[in-house]
Parts: sequence; structure tokens; C-alpha cells
Amino acid sequence: MDVSAIMTTRVVSVEMDDRLDVVKQIFDTLKFHHLLVIDDRKRLKGVVSDRDLLKALSPYVGSATENARDIATLNKRVHQIMSRNLITLHPSAAITEAVKQFLEHRVSCIPIVDDDLKPVGILSWRDVLKTMLPAQD
Repeated sequence: MDVSAIMTTRVVSVEMDDRLDVVKQIFDTLKFHHLLVIDDRKRLKGVVSDRDLLKALSPYVGSATENARDIATLNKRVHQIMSRNLITLHPSAAITEAVKQFLEHRVSCIPIVDDDLKPVGILSWRDVLKTMLPAQD
């Protein structure tokens, strides 16, 4: 079985110069843990996780003690916090190859890209684990 059979094809992406307030809004609204970062030609350039965002923002954003400096952290740009050293796979890669990449590189998601580095899906370790469960009717 290859990764195209289990990857999530609903990919949410942001651009490198988007502000972190956009990223925060997406994470607050949708149940995603990773956003793919693309350039103007829709090629993959990076990944931003919800953990990356939490590390970049002031812990006081949205609290009663929030000040102007805290709010300013929302003005940072995606390219300032994204992961650039990406592990990617092609949709035809075997699931066993994905498992090897998860274990070797200790990543929580693997972007699935076509030959032009355009995202076609995303694979999380949870997607792999789901394949081990018996089919639910």
C-alpha cells in the first residue's frame, strides 16, 4: 500500500509572508496541527506546526494582561518560524518508507508532494496508526 491511500488530501496552506495572526486564526478555527507553507508558484517551502506558533507568540496574547508588545508577536511572518528542512514523499511511496522517515527524522507529519514539489497531501503518524485498526463499519 502506498501513502496516497492513507494521506489527508485536504491540505491547508499559507504563504511565507502571511502574518502569524492568520496562522493563529486557522489553528483556532480548524482541527489541524500543521500548515504547509507555499511560494507564489504553489511549491512547498516549509511547514508550520501549532507548536511552532505557540513558541513564537507571547503567552499573554488574548489575556487580561496583554500589552502592545504581546500583540506585536502576531505580526511576525510565517517564514520567521516555519521549518525549512523538510522530509517529503511522493504519493507513490510505500507506507513502510513513511514509517522509516517518521522514526529517523522524528517528525510528526510528512508533506506529500508531486514531481514539481506542489503539495497533494499530508501524512501524519496518526494516519499510519489508523491503518493498523480493523475496518470500522
